[in-house]
Amino acid sequence: MPEGDTVFRTADKLRSALLGKTLTRCDIRVPTFATVDLRGETVDEVLARGKHLFIRVGPASVHSHLKMDGSWQIGRYRGPIHKVRIILGTADSVAYGVDLGVLEVLDRANDMAAVAHLGPDLLGADWSAPTAAANLMSDPERPLAAALLDQRNLAGVGNVYANELCFIFGLRPSTPTKAVTDPLRLVTRAQKMLWANRSRVSRTTTGDTHRGRDLWVYGHAGEPCRRCGTRIEKDQDGERVSYWCPHCQR
Repeated sequence: MPEGDTVFRTADKLRSALLGKTLTRCDIRVPTFATVDLRGETVDEVLARGKHLFIRVGPASVHSHLKMDGSWQIGRYRGPIHKVRIILGTADSVAYGVDLGVLEVLDRANDMAAVAHLGPDLLGADWSAPTAAANLMSDPERPLAAALLDQRNLAGVGNVYANELCFIFGLRPSTPTKAVTDPLRLVTRAQKMLWANRSRVSRTTTGDTHRGRDLWVYGHAGEPCRRCGTRIEKDQDGERVSYWCPHCQR
């Protein structure tokens, strides 16, 4: 599932493939921008901001958001061609934007307006733990998982990290944020977790990278809690799924 660490790593891949190179291919398969042709322009910057990506090409900025299923793939693409939203190619590399939840071409001079609403980026130069903690606690009655997922509070936490952080701090995802006794410690832990996973293909929140032992509760409904043995519970509201241990999380 794409979260801040996935987007950070994707930006690195795109830099390796495209940065400093001239586009020889530009195929955008979104009707609004289908006529945009960036061939002949040079890719001179790739930015990650929370879960958003910006590829700056000449006067334009290609803005994408992976949402639930999106990805950028480098090299030969073997998946269903109808899932491809954009193809950017150079003399020696090609990048495919697949199943992107958002894809638009912006005026480079104003592209950051698209993410002006975001809180401090967990993996960005603007990270501020005090600001993120204050944002998180601004609505004391809001469920903790929902507050962590709100990118206006802090940018980069997705459903996996929201559930894992709730477990680590002993609170259920539905617990009001007012129950958090040390919000600064919570957001600092979130930043450290994403930072530690920024270069890993398979993230871990337990410190154990082995499959099945890499996460505390996420994806483990019905299994025994790794800490106490109690069966892990699950609840789903639309696309968002909550996991928790009834014993470890009050």
